Amino acid sequence: MFNFDNSYERLPGAFFRKVNPTPVAQPSFFITNPTLAEELGLNPDEIFSEEGLDVLSGNKMPKEASSIAMAYMGHQFGYPAILGDGRAILIGEQITPEGERRDIQLKGAGRTDFSRGGDGRASLGPIIREYIMSEAMHVLGVPTTRALAVVKTGQPVYRSSEEEGAILTRVASSHLRVGTFEWIANMEGGDVEALLDYAIHRHDPDLADSPDKAYDFLCRVAERQGRLIAQWMSLGFVHGVMNTDNMTISGETIDYGPCAFLDVFDPKTVFSSIDHFGRYRFENQGQIGIFNLNKLGDALLNLLDEDPTAAEEKKAKALQHYGRSFEKMYFQKMGEKLGFKEISKEDEPMIREFLNILYDDKLDYTESFLRITYGDKKEEWSPAFREFYEKLVEKTGKEGESLRLKTNPAIIPKNYLVERAIQEAEAGDSSFLFHFLDLLKDPFSHSEEQKALRTAPGIPHYKTFCGT
Repeated sequence: MFNFDNSYERLPGAFFRKVNPTPVAQPSFFITNPTLAEELGLNPDEIFSEEGLDVLSGNKMPKEASSIAMAYMGHQFGYPAILGDGRAILIGEQITPEGERRDIQLKGAGRTDFSRGGDGRASLGPIIREYIMSEAMHVLGVPTTRALAVVKTGQPVYRSSEEEGAILTRVASSHLRVGTFEWIANMEGGDVEALLDYAIHRHDPDLADSPDKAYDFLCRVAERQGRLIAQWMSLGFVHGVMNTDNMTISGETIDYGPCAFLDVFDPKTVFSSIDHFGRYRFENQGQIGIFNLNKLGDALLNLLDEDPTAAEEKKAKALQHYGRSFEKMYFQKMGEKLGFKEISKEDEPMIREFLNILYDDKLDYTESFLRITYGDKKEEWSPAFREFYEKLVEKTGKEGESLRLKTNPAIIPKNYLVERAIQEAEAGDSSFLFHFLDLLKDPFSHSEEQKALRTAPGIPHYKTFCGT
């Protein structure tokens, strides 16, 4: 069934704990992703069979599996904590037909050594959210973990009330995090270099023989994260829980807990119900990226240079790659959304001008980009919006019109639509959920069905939850 090669298990035992998933009562497939299965080199008929259900529910491990919970730390809201996979179990690393390595992880598969008193389970609603969000981000062109399947467990979980249990099969190029490096760096005798070599071999093999591999690796991770967070910002995405355990070395978005997309544009928007001081608000995501990378640099400090002062200087120099990478990607993406194939320095202020109009007029972020894409609903435009549009059309011409269609999605996981899909599915009606998932598969097709959902309202003071 699988083509596993479990390299992480070959690291010293401090990096993980062996654990088996806890069997569930009556599993059943709820959502399956045949396209992703084929990309992984899996036969959809086989992986989504009764035999496959046994595996993806955690009831039976294939002989090739390596069932482990990964160890890591995390700076949560700025403060360090010992964490690790408390409800996620890595069952193996699938080697795809292209020779790429992909982690297969069961999220909600039961207790581990890191569960910290929790039940290790997940409820259906947050699992649906992660499936919707991660697959939507993928087709929007944002590096992300993927979702292979959602399995109902047939048994309840207890949060504020009794909820239906579920397990997500999450796929990632790896689950290595900033917090993984923090874990081993803060362990007496921890072998940071072994982890660095492993991470380089897995994600940056061209750096294997570098005489300055720790520095080069930190630069590479900084560049990836700069590009990633800039893409979030251009789409109006708020991650919501940017702890160091939720920043991957690969540059993939991970952990779709209290995440959401902006409705009305407000840079201070916070969605997470536990982010009381707005640390992870929309406008602060770029700064949090630097904070997290600084913690990665601290973990690598002894490998950057034997001299502490020189090591700090190299760390600071490496992190400059983040700012350059972020700025380049942000202006590129925002310029394209306005219709500039290559936005010049003299045109960059138009980005701020447009955002100021959205803020002053209290406009929906995604909807406003659609209005300049379609040139419609002009009866609702303010004089400032109209003046901006006319200037934009003059500057970008027909080429800009075509580019706006290619870069502004007709549909995103808008909060109202996500909540409707989840609530109806939890109530037993999955029809809208699957219709919504189909429409999200090609967000740039601008179909009439997609356009019809533009009228979905925003949700004032919307809050999301971690789902743990």
